[in-house]
Amino acid sequence: MMNVRYEEALLALCQGDPRFVVMTAENRAAIRGLPARLGGRFIDVGICEQTMIGAAAGLALRGRVPIVHALATFLVMRAFEFIRTDVGIPGLPVKLIGAVPGFLSEANGPTHQALEDVALMRGVPGMQVFCPADEAELVACLPQVVASPAPCYVRFAALPPRAPHPEPPAIGRAEVLSQGRDVAILTYGLLVREALSAAESLAAWGLSVRVVNLRWLKPIDEDAVLDALAAARLTVLLEDHFATGGLASIVAELCLARGVSAPVLPISLGDRWFTPALLADVLAEEGFTGPQIAARVLAELDRRSSRSVPPTR
Repeated sequence: MMNVRYEEALLALCQGDPRFVVMTAENRAAIRGLPARLGGRFIDVGICEQTMIGAAAGLALRGRVPIVHALATFLVMRAFEFIRTDVGIPGLPVKLIGAVPGFLSEANGPTHQALEDVALMRGVPGMQVFCPADEAELVACLPQVVASPAPCYVRFAALPPRAPHPEPPAIGRAEVLSQGRDVAILTYGLLVREALSAAESLAAWGLSVRVVNLRWLKPIDEDAVLDALAAARLTVLLEDHFATGGLASIVAELCLARGVSAPVLPISLGDRWFTPALLADVLAEEGFTGPQIAARVLAELDRRSSRSVPPTR
């Protein structure tokens, strides 16, 4: 399904199962061809995310599987109470597709930057959180997303793949894109490609790098995370999200629960929004290009190496 677009894959699933209903809050960019093909099974509620979630919950209670689309920042924040109460408490199979999350919002300002979406969605009991690296991965996992009986938040990404995906998709299963024992980079979504670029830069310095595309942040692939922490001299947690509630928080919670301690370098936006610009410029301005990530890793390895040497008297 490497060359299949999201819209085509979603249409095929809808044509094969009359339970599926596609909904949007006036966000048709990725699904603009579906209204004419789905007829009454395509519903646009307008700029009313709360109404969309309430309606989706009602449809789910009647046996439908709603696949709802909106800008990620408004979907997870404006409609959060409805997601938590109408979808989360009864555990309804509503699929939440959040457009332009994280850095993919690029030229938009803070009001449109979804940088706390993972924290909010993983805080809803029973909610799954899927963060594909590109459109190929999104399409490959889509049948499992819509077939799951659980609600699911998808951090939508329609980017071309940076590299092939060697491992078949499965809910809660990460994939290892490169092997190494010096550095491990755990990441998801858009930044998978920058992690691979960083690995190439670090290889030029003689370092072997394990790159893990986590894909799912809930359920998280605990074995993949723990294996990386155990194998590497330094594990990098890379994400376009606030520090609170994202990947660093997930790994910290896992380590606490398992009694694990390991050297870690979190790379996130901390507690700030990013400077709006074109995507390439956003990455460069915020220090998230592959070479910039590699430079931060080298500096951290050097700092840790220097700290381990006893001072001379």
